[in-house]
Amino acid sequence: MTTKKKQLFSSTPQGGSGLMPWLGIAAIVILIDQLTKIAIQKTFVFGEEKVITSFFNLVLAYNKGAAFGFLNSQPGWQRYFFTGVAVIAVGFILYMLKRHAGQRLFCWALALIMGGAIGNAIDRLAYGHVVDFLDFHIAAFGHFPAFNIADSAICVGAALFVFDELRRVNRQ
Repeated sequence: MTTKKKQLFSSTPQGGSGLMPWLGIAAIVILIDQLTKIAIQKTFVFGEEKVITSFFNLVLAYNKGAAFGFLNSQPGWQRYFFTGVAVIAVGFILYMLKRHAGQRLFCWALALIMGGAIGNAIDRLAYGHVVDFLDFHIAAFGHFPAFNIADSAICVGAALFVFDELRRVNRQ
């Protein structure tokens, strides 16, 4: 009896594997994101910084806006706007996951993005801002804006999405 070995990051349809694996990945991202944010909030006070290496610190920072603090100084409407954007994005991602459940790399990308979007939306609803704590810096350039696990998952998901699309285009 032989079994067909499945590739972890295959971008070709393998038959509808369903939504559950992808929802599981998103749930893991949400869990890790929320646990790390709770730990940082219990350990640090706002603005407190702990040097870890010459290029990395932990810091408790809040972001009411979007990436890189975009719209951070607005009076509060962005909380609901970005939560709404996350809800719409999650709905669209669920549709795409159901439609393309067998395209593994594509679905990994979507699941990571969905988990990150939900993780940050939870913060917006619970606190009115996103909790950030990962602070990378280079002496010649200064500090990169602080971010979190959800942001990281979104970035990795976006990179996987681009990689998958480039592979698909190059095959044609």
